[in-house]
Amino acid sequence: MALLAASAVVFLLLRLAGDPLELLVPPDASQADVEAMRRTLGLDRSWLVQYGAFLAAAVRGDLGTSFYHGVPALELVLERLPATLELILAAMAFSLAVAIPAGIVAARRPGSLADRLARGVSLLGISAPPFWIGIMLILVFAVELRWLPSSGRGTLAHLVLPAFSLALYRVALFTRLVRAGMVEALSQDYVRTARAKGVSERRLLYRHALKNTLIPVVTVAGLQMGSLFAGAIVTERIFAWPGMGRLILDAITKLDYPVVVAWALVVAAGFVTVNLIVDCVYSLVDPRVRLG
Repeated sequence: MALLAASAVVFLLLRLAGDPLELLVPPDASQADVEAMRRTLGLDRSWLVQYGAFLAAAVRGDLGTSFYHGVPALELVLERLPATLELILAAMAFSLAVAIPAGIVAARRPGSLADRLARGVSLLGISAPPFWIGIMLILVFAVELRWLPSSGRGTLAHLVLPAFSLALYRVALFTRLVRAGMVEALSQDYVRTARAKGVSERRLLYRHALKNTLIPVVTVAGLQMGSLFAGAIVTERIFAWPGMGRLILDAITKLDYPVVVAWALVVAAGFVTVNLIVDCVYSLVDPRVRLG
């Protein structure tokens, strides 16, 4: 149902955006040539008929052929998917690896220097737009220091700047979330009881308090993971990362209908998959959660 709704909305919005033939045919083309091209692409029929034909073909796995590349649109999108997934997974892994320890350290002593530092960095990360962060990273680490490449994909060094650019906001978000959850958890009666029984501080933090904090973290992480499919578009453009983002920007500019619809369905499928994974992780994090 989610994929059907996504396809209908995108299909309608694309038809309202303009006529791709204005970009496909040369300016000196005759009206007869334009109409012939329109019939060839199937754009001479009503929107409802076009959408019905699209659904009939989509059931067979055919999402149409790119107007410009001349290859199946789904194949074109799936070729770029691994690069986008690599960038998204690296950004999420870095975010959680930094944010969870930072949130725990900040929550152990509210008001301390570590807590104020964590909240200050979080405020900066949430306030700074990712595209600006990306440009600043290129200027500092690629242009001035020349430590890392500014664009492209191939080695781990190429991944560092775009992944960090996407991760900074998530580090700030998860740090604040973990800190808030840990502060609340550490004030509960069961924590005080565990301390009275002589439970070590490390076990208290990671086996008791953190476990009760992870449910909202997992929920937000799932939402952020899904949003990164669309949110990585600008970052991929800035760093010339060969993922779906660069492809979809070109497709939207050129009104390449099949490619845009194929991208939207792949992203929607990604959202559905992430939500399913989040539901499964719930039962691992909290034994009280049971899947029906």
